[in-house]
Amino acid sequence: MKIIIIGDGKVGYALAENLSKENNDVTIIDKDPEALKKASEYLDVMCIRGNGVSTKILMEAGVDDADLLIAATTSDEMNMVCCLTAKKLGADHTIARIRDPEYASELSELKRDLGLDMVINPELACANEIGRVLSYPSAVNVEPFAKGRVELVEMKVVEGMSLIGMKLKDISGKITSSILIGAVLRDGEVIIPNGDFQINENDMLYVVGRPYNVYSFCSRVGLNNDKVRTVMIIGGGRVAFYLAQYLNEAGVKAKIIEIDRERCYELSEHLPDTLIIHGDGSDEELLNSENLSDMDAVVTLTGRDEENLLTALFARQCGVQKVIAKINRINYATLIKSMGVDSVVSPKQITANGIIQFVRGLKNAMGNPVETLYKIIGGKAEAIEFIAGQTTKFLNIPLHYLKLVEGVLFAAIVRKNEIIIPHGKDMVKLGDSVILIVKDKQFSDFNDVIAPGGLPDEL
Repeated sequence: MKIIIIGDGKVGYALAENLSKENNDVTIIDKDPEALKKASEYLDVMCIRGNGVSTKILMEAGVDDADLLIAATTSDEMNMVCCLTAKKLGADHTIARIRDPEYASELSELKRDLGLDMVINPELACANEIGRVLSYPSAVNVEPFAKGRVELVEMKVVEGMSLIGMKLKDISGKITSSILIGAVLRDGEVIIPNGDFQINENDMLYVVGRPYNVYSFCSRVGLNNDKVRTVMIIGGGRVAFYLAQYLNEAGVKAKIIEIDRERCYELSEHLPDTLIIHGDGSDEELLNSENLSDMDAVVTLTGRDEENLLTALFARQCGVQKVIAKINRINYATLIKSMGVDSVVSPKQITANGIIQFVRGLKNAMGNPVETLYKIIGGKAEAIEFIAGQTTKFLNIPLHYLKLVEGVLFAAIVRKNEIIIPHGKDMVKLGDSVILIVKDKQFSDFNDVIAPGGLPDEL
């Protein structure tokens, strides 16, 4: 696909990096020569210096035969104008980054009026992900599938858990059969486990199941699932604003510490139910005076990775059970988790996941396109949801008759209100939502998960 990205900031660069790896023809437009220099040196993309609103620049980038244009500059208004202009010049599809909370209630109207195919708000998506993680205090990360009916929960095996030393095939008899462990991260290696796989301390597990069943599983194996009632948020940017709204609606008490006095006034005006404190969120004395150690959770959301990491580590040292840090340099996520900050979120990675899902859907609009996609384990694996359609070649065939591509696991089948943790006799039926865990592969069509010659000649 031919894709044009306007804006080579953190989000634009992350998008270009991910989309170029999937064999797309990517062009970046930006006015900053230094940003373009980095992209041209490290990525397989074309770079054009100029203003993305300019018709001349857009035509130079080939907008008239572009499959997709993504406007990801720092200005919401510029992004909207870029997309509107691109559509008029012939771009098939457009995506705009729109971040201002004032536009949040008008996104459906903006999409319709501007002809946008998708609107991305990295900060809102990040806040929603943090909210989901806080709903599972024992989880490192939580990703929803099938409109929230199934969740993929990342959890760490710690000392004292009954899982240690247990083989996967014994879990259904001793603990529960209602969940599936779809992937394991051990010593930096991603494993798609079989029934004989034995769980060790410090393994990172990726558990799939109905939300209630996963929650129950966490409780049974000895993880703390006490409800989060108080949250301290360090930094008062857009993510903090959206997260405070989320927590207020969930009945959770939140306080925000923000160093900029004017921003404190803004937050106080728009968040009447949230306590806003003016001060330096990295100041230990201030944090202790605000009863840091009594908090159920601390979320660090400043604009500096280093500050977020150090403050999160200090909170953990003070005994806070749930600590979440926002990190832009996602390459360091695994290292940061090993230091004691179990949950790390990255707005740019969340955005990239959503757009990759959209792009793979465009590539295969007539077949069985990707419904939901999350890159997990630091991008080393993917969790993908497909809807089985008329073109699915293996409908109504028991799974044990199918030969799958190596590194693919059927994690769950959602059939109306039924959640099936699949076994060999189960089968995919028309209209099912099917969730896969995939290692070292990229799929845009459901049929691609079957290995060559992997369908039975007859049953």
